[in-house]
Amino acid sequence: MPEGHTLHRYAAALRADLAGQPVRASSPQGRFAAEAGTLDGAVLERAEAYGKNLLLEFSAGGTVHVHLGLRGLFLRYDDPAAEPRKGTRLHLVGDRAAYDLIAPMTCALLEPGAVARLLATLGPDPLRPEADGEEAVRRLRAHPRSVGAALLDQSVLAGVGNVYRAEVLYRHRVDPRAPARDVPAATYAAMWEDLRGLMARGVRVGSILTVDEAPDDTPPEQARYVYKQPACRGCGGPVRTWTLDGRDCYACDREQLAD
Repeated sequence: MPEGHTLHRYAAALRADLAGQPVRASSPQGRFAAEAGTLDGAVLERAEAYGKNLLLEFSAGGTVHVHLGLRGLFLRYDDPAAEPRKGTRLHLVGDRAAYDLIAPMTCALLEPGAVARLLATLGPDPLRPEADGEEAVRRLRAHPRSVGAALLDQSVLAGVGNVYRAEVLYRHRVDPRAPARDVPAATYAAMWEDLRGLMARGVRVGSILTVDEAPDDTPPEQARYVYKQPACRGCGGPVRTWTLDGRDCYACDREQLAD
């Protein structure tokens, strides 16, 4: 599933190409046809990411909520006249570019009250400048399960996925199985600042790179410490893999795990 940095990259691209101009909207697939008809010709006023959610606000009075889920993606065309791909849920065309939204988990037209309710379900997003780090720490410490579960709970932190979870826990030598309440507040505060930097790097380079000394063009599989690694890139020890709350979890057997 795309993590928060991907949604912020899409938001920035959509702002650059489409914001402030009338946008042609259609749904070649047909599943979003009525909503696209409402938006067709409206001005795209804002494109913002909140965690793994993308919100496109139009002058026609509606906001499109996109959650990519496991398979969703946007395709960009330099030629605004490019034909949309078969199966496109939402096709957007501006003066300079066109976009296809393919296979999203969610593509819905929301009224303002629904937008507010959606945002109220999300925790602080490390990539948003107004995000409250102290609130993030409070939510992490209040989580009833493990720190590994807390980091993936979007009501605690918005935008963190399995890769960033594994890597930030390794960088701070925290056992994913530890009860969230037992992790010191100072450790959470350091993890929050680390996530802000790591995810900002992800927005900039378009990939999750967590090894500090790795150049930005390093292939992702060579620039992560423990996520899907046969051995820890920090110490060379074995990486243990298991299922934690339904998701694959990765940790260095030597530097993070007590047993």
